Amino acid sequence: MTVARNRVDVAVRADLAGGVLPAVVAMLAARAECPLDRLEEALLLTDAVAAHAPGRSRDGTVQVAVTVDEDGLRMTVGGLQPQGAQGLVADATLPLVGAVIERVADELHTETDDDGGERLVLRLRYTAPNPATLDNVG
Repeated sequence: MTVARNRVDVAVRADLAGGVLPAVVAMLAARAECPLDRLEEALLLTDAVAAHAPGRSRDGTVQVAVTVDEDGLRMTVGGLQPQGAQGLVADATLPLVGAVIERVADELHTETDDDGGERLVLRLRYTAPNPATLDNVG
């Protein structure tokens, strides 16, 4: 069983998302003793969300719930338009880097709101998966 240490729900205007979201994620991750390499990746995900969620939002605000526990960080981006989660992931694709969110997040999936909107759920574990437990694909 995973016990949540900290949770913060934030609804912020699009023009403030880039300043507010990284501060919230950094504070929670630091309190949960997130390793520095994973903190950098959490902030990369946060920057991608802050940059692209406003364009996919239903009302111009970025709604994010951040939960940290002993295993990692979970970020839920809510209030997105229909197909907004997929669009946000696609918008965060960079030349020579590729799909930033898909490359950095350990898990991602989409949930549907009761009113037809979407939520993008991202999970970043504090430790990388053990390569010995992964199937060889090839």
